[in-house]
Amino acid sequence: MTQHETAFAELDAAFPGRIERSEAVRAQHGAGDSWHPAALPDAVFMAQSTEEVAQAVRICAAHGCPIVPFGAGSCIEGQVNATQGGLCIDLSSMDKVLRVSPEDMDCSVQAGLTRQRLNEDLRATGLFLPIDIGAHATLGGMASTRASGTMTVRHGTMADLVMGLTVVLPDGQIVRTGGRARKSSSGYDLTHLFIGAEGTLGIITELTLRLTGIPEASKAGLYSFASIEAATQTVVEALQFGLCLNRIELMDTLQVKAINAYNKVSLPEQPTLLVDLAGSQGQVEADRDTFDALADENGAEVHPVDTPEQYAKAWALRHSALYAARGLRPGCSSLSTDVCVPVSELPRILTEIEAVLQDEGIVAPMHGHVGDGNFHLVMLFDPESVEEKARVQKVHGQLVARAIELGGTATGEHGVGLGKKSYMEAEHGAALALMKTLKRAVDPANLMNPGKIFDL
Repeated sequence: MTQHETAFAELDAAFPGRIERSEAVRAQHGAGDSWHPAALPDAVFMAQSTEEVAQAVRICAAHGCPIVPFGAGSCIEGQVNATQGGLCIDLSSMDKVLRVSPEDMDCSVQAGLTRQRLNEDLRATGLFLPIDIGAHATLGGMASTRASGTMTVRHGTMADLVMGLTVVLPDGQIVRTGGRARKSSSGYDLTHLFIGAEGTLGIITELTLRLTGIPEASKAGLYSFASIEAATQTVVEALQFGLCLNRIELMDTLQVKAINAYNKVSLPEQPTLLVDLAGSQGQVEADRDTFDALADENGAEVHPVDTPEQYAKAWALRHSALYAARGLRPGCSSLSTDVCVPVSELPRILTEIEAVLQDEGIVAPMHGHVGDGNFHLVMLFDPESVEEKARVQKVHGQLVARAIELGGTATGEHGVGLGKKSYMEAEHGAALALMKTLKRAVDPANLMNPGKIFDL
């Protein structure tokens, strides 16, 4: 019996009937929502508590069995792919709200809870978690990839909203980091060591989160421009004005065409901004008038978004962007990338990459969170064509390299996983060696999600 099989026998004894070995269940947990080839775990365990996770990890550690945490499987860069087999620990059943403190505007939750469920539960309190990503992801997974989404321009990323964590370390020890105080100068900031670590240092099982009040009023605006440059110039000016901007989304001409076709609508097929302002009624009205004026000065056509129905429809169109983009080439695969650059560099990098895409003949709609400089290209390719896939990967590499040259990053929110590993040294230099040192110190046997972010 191999070491892994010995571990699974002990797990079966500890959790009778709960260690899944069927190919269907393993396949369900061996790939995220990405272009990376699936890599199945040898077994799957549906954990129900932090103590169960710790017990399973201790058994795996004793037998050198790799461990891959799993939330909703919505990851883009292969973070859940079990490239070395082992045990997948699924935390999706750990989905309870443990505590809500409206007076302190914070809460504690289990890692398997989704942000949608949390915000539904919080609605009666007048509070919400201001993270708006496109997937129904779990909060543990969102912390592990340092997720953000459309509201980053105002509220920041998961790194700004997580106050404390419960984490199971690679030896099965349970540690709690951070706390509920709004600030602390006490010791190392271990909470942020685990945020963005993609399960390579431990398994997040509980989170304490900072909440914010649901704004009194929200208003949207839809603006069509003659060029990307004019759209981004409007954004830069609006940010400098200090408007109550909540979301600023940019879609290029091809993305608007895709949205029109997918949703049976007829937006002008030009670079388009979708803007959301939130605050008091008077502030929102005044700031949208100011944004309208700025957009008009940059040659925009303004499309009224005045009623709640129009507001909901406008944001539904934006949230359909990925599926609309994929609809341009039915049956094709997509490499969805997410570089982030300083906002002032957006026109340059978008102009440059558009020329490269045209030269290479690649269909790649663009949409992005332009208020923070993060954008997505959905590069479509025939999965049966080795040549097409190679072209897409080459352009992807050129895009990431250029983003780093301009002071940006290889990934604004999708994380590194398998897909962005090769760019880590160019972005981080000597700091990458420090990351590896930390990994070896916390996980000397390299059992926690091995092969993700970097190789040892």
